[in-house]
Amino acid sequence: MSSTRPYSPGDRGPEADGASGVSEGGAAVSPESSAGRQVRRLNFDGASGVVPLARDFARQALYAWGWLPAASADQRAAAEDVLLVVSELVTNACLHAEGPDELWITLDNKVIRIEVSDKGTGQPAPRTPHRAGRPGGHGMFIVQRLCLDWGVVRVPGLTGKKVWAELGAPA
Repeated sequence: MSSTRPYSPGDRGPEADGASGVSEGGAAVSPESSAGRQVRRLNFDGASGVVPLARDFARQALYAWGWLPAASADQRAAAEDVLLVVSELVTNACLHAEGPDELWITLDNKVIRIEVSDKGTGQPAPRTPHRAGRPGGHGMFIVQRLCLDWGVVRVPGLTGKKVWAELGAPA
């Protein structure tokens, strides 16, 4: 189910003090915070080949967080779902929004949240009706099917948006 809530139910939103756990000026990684929340950020400024770059970045996060190498088929499938959702969100930003600005991946307990920011004005939505046999147009349908929830955040007065999606860890 799609939503336009800026945060999923139960999520407290961004840190009140502005601390995101991301290093200053960094395109990358932050250590685990005291609350067990782990955040990684990738800035796409000037990057080419952003979809494989995003997948590699997400794969590295999954290794750091112990999701890979997977010990079972369920764990492997969960990790592959994360990589697929990253690919779909970044690809949509490339196709429909002049490319992505940043990718954020957050692990909080057993939920991974993926956020892709861009400068686009469009509203992502699964193509309706979904036609499995036709090429293209499957990205948000895939995201909707794989994720616990997803949505779009817009800040009034600013250009662009942040598309987020959340996936659960295997049991």
